Parts: sequence; C-alpha cells; structure tokens
Amino acid sequence: MGTQAPTDQDSYARSEIDEKLAKQKAIDDWLPITSSRNAKWWYSAFHNVTAMVGAGVLSLPYAMSELGWGPGVAILVLSWIITLYTLWQMVEMHEMVPGKRFDRYHELGQHAFGEKLGLYIVVPQQLIVEVGVNIVYMVTGGTSLQKVHDTVCTDCKHIKLTYFIMIFASVHFVLSHLPNLNAISGVSLAAAVMSLSYSTIAWAASLNKGVQQDVQYGYKAKSTTGTVFNFFNALGDVAFAYAGHNVVLEIQATIPSTPEKPSKGPMWRGVVVAYIVVALCYFPVALIGYWMFGNAVEDNILISLEKPKWLIATANMFVVIHVIGSYQIYAMPVFDMIETVLVKKLNFRPTSTLRFITRNVYVAFTMFVGITFPFFGGLLGFFGGFAFAPTTYFLPCIMWLAIYKPRRFGLSWWTNWICIFFGLCLMILSPIGGLRSIVIKAKTYQFYS
Repeated sequence: MGTQAPTDQDSYARSEIDEKLAKQKAIDDWLPITSSRNAKWWYSAFHNVTAMVGAGVLSLPYAMSELGWGPGVAILVLSWIITLYTLWQMVEMHEMVPGKRFDRYHELGQHAFGEKLGLYIVVPQQLIVEVGVNIVYMVTGGTSLQKVHDTVCTDCKHIKLTYFIMIFASVHFVLSHLPNLNAISGVSLAAAVMSLSYSTIAWAASLNKGVQQDVQYGYKAKSTTGTVFNFFNALGDVAFAYAGHNVVLEIQATIPSTPEKPSKGPMWRGVVVAYIVVALCYFPVALIGYWMFGNAVEDNILISLEKPKWLIATANMFVVIHVIGSYQIYAMPVFDMIETVLVKKLNFRPTSTLRFITRNVYVAFTMFVGITFPFFGGLLGFFGGFAFAPTTYFLPCIMWLAIYKPRRFGLSWWTNWICIFFGLCLMILSPIGGLRSIVIKAKTYQFYS
C-alpha cells in the first residue's frame, strides 16, 4: 500500500508552525529571563545572597526589640529553617516535568493550579513583592546616601531625602538597560560582598560599642495594644528579610540543564552557600544589635551607631552599593513580565526602543512612590506580611502538596502543613502592625519635605 504524498496544504501548515516556533524562540531569546542560560553555580550563590540579604537585615535588631528574646530568637531560627526548606522545594520543582523548565514563578503556579487560576494566584503576589522591594530599596538607597552625606559633612547645608532618592534612582536609569540576569552578575557579586561587609560592620561596631548604660530589654510600647501591634510589625520585618524566593526560579532559569546534569544540582549548591552567608549576616546583627542597645535600638541599626564616623559612612555606602544590585535582581522579573505582555499579548516588536521606554518608566514609577511614602520601618512590616509570607513561606508548600500529593499524615504532609500554618499567621498578623506604624508616622508627615 503506497504512502500518500504530502499535499501543499500540509507543507503550508508545517511552514506556518515552523515560522511560529522561530518567532517564539526569537522572543524567548530577547526576554531577560530566558535569553541567557550559561550561568555557573556560584552565580546562583551571589544572586541569592543579593536577593535575600537586603536592607531588611539592618532592621532585625529593631524587630528583636519588638519581639523580645524568646519569641525573637525562635522566629528568626524557624524562618531560616522553613525558608530553606521551601527554597529546596522550588529548586526541585523547576524541572519536575521531563523536557520542560518552569523558568518563572507563575509558570510553576499555572502547572499546580491551572492556566488561569495559577496566574491569578501568583502574579499579583509576586508583583507586590518585587515592586514593593524596589520601592523600599529606593527609600533605603536614598536614606543611606543621606546618612553618608550627614556623617561626612556635619557643617554642610541640610539636603532633603527627596533629592537623595533621585540621585540613587539615577543609577538605575542606566543599569536597568542591562539585558538579563547574567549581564548583571558583576553588579550582583559586588552587592553580595557589600551585604556581608555592612552586616559585619553592623554587629562588630555594636560589639565594640558595648552594652549601653541603662539598657532595657522589655517592650518599648507603654500600652498592651501598642506592644501587640509592634509585635505584628516585627513579624513583617522578619518576613521581609527572607524574600529571595520570588526570584529563585528566574535565577535557576539562567543555569544550563541537560537530562544527565539537571540545573537543580548547581542551583542547590549555590543556595546552600547563600544560606550560610545569610546566617552569618542575620543572626549576629539581630542578636548582638539587640543585646547592645536593647529596646532603644533604631529601626536601622546603623543609625544607632554614630561613631566612629568613617566606619558608619563606609557601612552606609556599602548599603547603597548592595541595594543597587538588589534592586536590579528584583526588577529583572518585573521587566520580564512587562516585556512578555507587550510582545506576546499586545504584539509589539521586541526592540531596544521598547525596552528603553518601559524600563525607564518603571524606574521613574518606583522613584516617585519612594519619594512620596518614605516610611522605612512601616513599609517593611506592611509589605513583609502582605505578600512576602505567602510567596516565601507557604505557596511553595501548597504547590508541592498539589503536584506531588504526599501520603496523608506522612512526614512530608505534616512538614508542609506546619509551614503553611506558620506562613498564614505571618500573612494575617504582620500587615496589621505595619499599617498601624504607617498611619502613626503619616499623622506628622509632610509630603516631599
């Protein structure tokens, strides 16, 4: 029996499919997350350090003062263990379907919950986290620059925080045009080194200063209500400090992968190194800072350390350099989302002009919001619980339960449900404290002052 010769219609259909695939590949090669896949395992290490050890580490002694010794240490240690576990889950899930990679958080969400529901669950939360971090980092960068200026030049004319935020933003109007995560690896490495440096300065200078006279470790708030709300706000500060999960799949997407050597091996090696660095930064800063200053510690430990001036100025400059890298790590997935929608849904041509306009508009937006609402501590608490807790503490666990369906009442089942319960408590309680803190500060705040 003879085979049928391919018709013109078959050839046309095949060429149309080939054309679509080629177009799709061209777009993927242009988008920031999927354009480069030649990262090494140590890229994963310093990208994760840069994403995780943010300015949030400087607020940990203040969080300890609102939590108290017992709850504070317990929550810090629990958070470190739970977030390492959920990060391991995400690394494992990146390539759980043979021949497919979940390069973005929402792609994993779509696999777990369905095409539409996955998008609705993951994208809003991920955007709140990434855009929220970028806004907070605008404020942090500006505040640290102002601190450097005021420390080095005590006799100089006072300059408004607004201008320092603008100076900090000017760097991002340039750096934001680097095409992908691999292109910013140098910036990220510098940022990771800086985070370890300023954390070390923070706890070493505190230790050198010694325990302050009349130090008190009780709760600062006079009323029970104030104490409870402050406790909630501190939970948000802790959640904010462990926010790296929102970019972990995007970081893993840059690592090459084959069936023999999947990307989860080098990625996990980088994560373990990153988490050791996280422990070396977080625990000494939180515990020594609180031990030395008690409940009189500021919401940024470097403000409590006024001398020696050169050291404090240096530490604040390190914060500025670190936050520059961290801003870029969190902005890259946002750029990817915006550019994907413009090119795939709205059919814009993938050009450098399109990229130039969208990224500049985004940087300008985060700068404007940062200038308008620079409530550093309150912002940390509010964003911390509202979106960081779900994406970091329990969304990976829900996905794991939905996809792998572990045996009921088995170890994996219990572990995931404990993480979900802990994360839900964080999500519900910490925005309450953060919002109250913002409301209190807003009463006396003058816009653009």
